[in-house]
Amino acid sequence: MSSYKEVLKHAQRRMEEADRGEQAALLYLLELTNMEAHNLYMEFEQEMPEDIEKEYEAGIQRLLAGEPLGHVLGFEWFYGYRFKVNEDVLIPRPETEELVANVLAAYDEYFQGQQVTAADIGTGSGAIAISLKKEEENIHMLASDISEKAVMVAKENAANNDAVVSFLVGDMLIDRDIKLDILISNPPYIPNEEVMEDSVVNYEPHVALFGGEDGLKFYRVIFENAPKILKEKAFMAFEMGYNQKEALSSQKIFP
Repeated sequence: MSSYKEVLKHAQRRMEEADRGEQAALLYLLELTNMEAHNLYMEFEQEMPEDIEKEYEAGIQRLLAGEPLGHVLGFEWFYGYRFKVNEDVLIPRPETEELVANVLAAYDEYFQGQQVTAADIGTGSGAIAISLKKEEENIHMLASDISEKAVMVAKENAANNDAVVSFLVGDMLIDRDIKLDILISNPPYIPNEEVMEDSVVNYEPHVALFGGEDGLKFYRVIFENAPKILKEKAFMAFEMGYNQKEALSSQKIFP
């Protein structure tokens, strides 16, 4: 049998040669063994149990083929919470944690502990909605997605994280009976023709990635319909592409 160090170094070398990024090999081993990095390094020269080595090798083969780490593990960490992910939902990204933090900061500034109603449009795995509810109990959280399979995953994540979120399948923006204090969305914003990594295009749902010819299709829909469901005192929060600020600020998008 081989040591933890030998197995990891071999995997990292293969990942690097395949241009898949050696960091994923370490992250996978840490999650698989349920170790912190300092614990792993203390065990570096110890023999890796055969069953773990076999499972690790099987996972590395999937990573080498381009499958995302979240799919190999079956979950992704987001804002300190664990979320199930699969081919039906977008894997939550670290940068989206900034959206959650900004919404919480804006809530504190504008509503100062009041009970409010918020909606996450296009919730996917439910990461945004669930994290917001866990961090602020005074937010009555609604979440919707056009994909029934995505909502099923989101409901499971809410249950696993003990979060009370109301989910529905469809477009919440057309429900005239809903009145919101906060509207949040991380819509598909990648232009249809933009070249993406294989690990994204081949494994994550295109409906959650691509936003029309210029990537702004869903923002237009949101801004057209939002006034019908927003209260007089309300705010909206979105994630956008790094190069989309000017377009989203133009009169072509905003009414």
